[in-house]
Amino acid sequence: MDYSVIGTKIRELRKAVGITQGDLAEGICTQALISRIEKGDIYPSATALYQISVKLGVDVNYFFEIGTTPRLDYIMEVEKQLRYLRVYRKYEEMMDLVRIEEKNPLFYKDNDHLQLLYWHKGIYQFEVKRDAEAAFALFDQAYRLTANQKKAMSEREMEILSSNGAILYNMQQYEEALHYYKKVIQAMNTTGQLQDKSIKTKIFYSTARVLTRLGELEESTDYCLKAIKWCFEEELLWGLGELHYQIGYNFELKKEYAQALPYFRHALHMFEIRKDEPYVSFLVPKIEEIARLIDPA
Repeated sequence: MDYSVIGTKIRELRKAVGITQGDLAEGICTQALISRIEKGDIYPSATALYQISVKLGVDVNYFFEIGTTPRLDYIMEVEKQLRYLRVYRKYEEMMDLVRIEEKNPLFYKDNDHLQLLYWHKGIYQFEVKRDAEAAFALFDQAYRLTANQKKAMSEREMEILSSNGAILYNMQQYEEALHYYKKVIQAMNTTGQLQDKSIKTKIFYSTARVLTRLGELEESTDYCLKAIKWCFEEELLWGLGELHYQIGYNFELKKEYAQALPYFRHALHMFEIRKDEPYVSFLVPKIEEIARLIDPA
């Protein structure tokens, strides 16, 4: 990809506006990063490119029209950033990015792209504001932007329905949550090849958690084992920690501590690899406690 065209045009516009690299960088990134962008060494992130376009007084589309980078790259970069912030629970940063892109015509003029923002706004409403009603309304609005009974369910539509299930799970409405998860599994089974392989892992894990709460421990473990098999088949890392933990927890609930312990240890190892400190901090004392129950000496 030729980054120099974008960088050259940013430099030309900056000089035409009469601002320094430091002025352009303020509130966006470092002056050194602007320098590297203008030289064509690197390509700005989706958020940075949009903020740069605002400061320079041009529509972000301008850079796609004069460069070799298709607009799809920008959308994919925003989606990638939102996914990272969502997975690592950086919800305030996630919402900051949503607010920026809501002003971007690439998003508000396209239902599919706008759906991405509404979905993440709903996640923010529940995870930060603890407003389940507002979250459900945003998820419904997002889903209806693209849902059509005559077409197969898209992967994002599956994730939106899964988000409904996650909220209901947290509200201890397990049967209702299971309804959404089973709907996603049914759609997934009729859709064919998944682009995002982790969707299957996540929905099986979510279903297993609900089944555990409903007392269906064997069925829960079965879903976990299917998901672990899927992870190994598709060489996926996400979910292995969660799935091993869930199986261990099912054994713990049955007071089968010797069977639970190796699963907890496998889970801890995966969370350590991911550097997921909250899970690590939770599991270390739990493993010590289970070990004492097995061998009090």
